[in-house]
Parts: sequence; C-alpha cells; structure tokens
Amino acid sequence: MRRTVRLITQAFRDDPGLDTAASLALLGRVASGRTSETFRLYVPGRSVQFGRMDTARPGYAEATAAAGTLGFTPVVRLAGGRAAVFHEATLAFAWIVPEQRTDRSIDERFADLANVMVDALRSLGLDPSIGEVPGEYCPGRYSVNLGGRRKVMGVGQRLVRGASHVGGVVVVDDADLVNRVLEPVYRALDYRWDPQATGSVAEAMAVGVSDVANAILAAMATRYAVVPGSFDDETLSEARRLAGVGPDR
Repeated sequence: MRRTVRLITQAFRDDPGLDTAASLALLGRVASGRTSETFRLYVPGRSVQFGRMDTARPGYAEATAAAGTLGFTPVVRLAGGRAAVFHEATLAFAWIVPEQRTDRSIDERFADLANVMVDALRSLGLDPSIGEVPGEYCPGRYSVNLGGRRKVMGVGQRLVRGASHVGGVVVVDDADLVNRVLEPVYRALDYRWDPQATGSVAEAMAVGVSDVANAILAAMATRYAVVPGSFDDETLSEARRLAGVGPDR
C-alpha cells in the first residue's frame, strides 16, 4: 500500500516568519502523532532564509539589514546551511514525515526529495541532475542543477524525535533577483560564491510557477497517494504562537 501524503498549498506571503513557523508547528504535530505526513508546496513571499550557521557570523546583523533594505524579510529557517532567497517566482517546499524507523538515513531523506524534483523537471523536458555545482550559493550534495552548471533547487533537513523536515526552494524564474539580494548578504557574511552558478528553470524552458508546481505534484503522485489538506485551527494557533504574532494574522 502506498503512503498517504497530505498536500498543503496555503502560504502566508505577507508574513514569511509565520510561514516558517507554520512548518515548525507541523513538524511538532507530526512528531507527536497529532498530524499525518504532510507536503507543503507554495509560492512564498519575499524573504532571505538564513541558516543557523549564518546567525553566528560576525556580519549577520549587516546581512539582515541588507536583506531588509531590498524588501526581503530576514527569517531563520528550520534547516539548511547558508542563506537562500525566496520570492514570488520561486516555489517553497516542506516535506514533514513521521520517523519511526531508526535505519532511515539523512542521505535517504535527501535523495527521496531530490529524486522527486529531478523527475518533475525531466517531465518538463529538462536535463536536471543531483549534486553541487562549483560556486553555488548554499552549497549541498543534494542540490538540483540544470546541465551540471546552474543550481535551481536547494534543500536542507531537520530531524527531531519522531519526525523529519526536508525543505527548500526551487527557483522557477528571476535568478537575477536571487543574486541581487545574495550579493550584499553574502558579502556581509564573508562567503565566497559565484553568481553565475545561480540558475532558474525558466532560463532553460518557457515555464511558469504553476507548470513546475504541477510537475512536482505529478512526480509525488507516482510514488504516494497525495490527498488535499489544510492547516487546522490548532496548527495555525501554534504557528502564530511560535512566530510571536497576534491571533488574527
């Protein structure tokens, strides 16, 4: 029998901090058995999602200020290494899975997600592969690139007792905007990188966010029983508490 995965596409584009808190609330609820396996796929608001390592860098305050000046909300994300940019021509994802097995490795979880993305992009007629390209921002072995040259998807992972969270971003279009924000942010954080390694799906093929989202969901549906879901009131209440916002937001 195929695993059932709830799909949530709801986003909080005007409050990227609440979006992150919503995934964190889901992670806690899945870990405690109050909510089932969930895959979030949504168009995010403008933000720079910093990794926890970034927050310890001497230039972190300068980096967050640079992001804010450019209209991007600084947020500390659940998982991942270096800062990444989210905007309206990207797709954010968060896959939250109950973890009962003790033998399922970090690599296995990363590979499950990366293979879904590769299959999705191949279905659009593209040539994706898994692996780090030289000079990419937020480098990782399970990044997805096109043609072995330009990164289009980044991913990070967080594991808690009882559940895992694998999340990241697919750059569908406007890679230049990603670089425009990362340049002052990475300069402040003193990271070496090559803006030429930043790519987008639309550079290779004339597709939009909805085309890529549909391809990802189709790739998921070949593996799992994907069913529609939504945030319940308890999860939203917990997310608002974690984000430190009022009950009406």
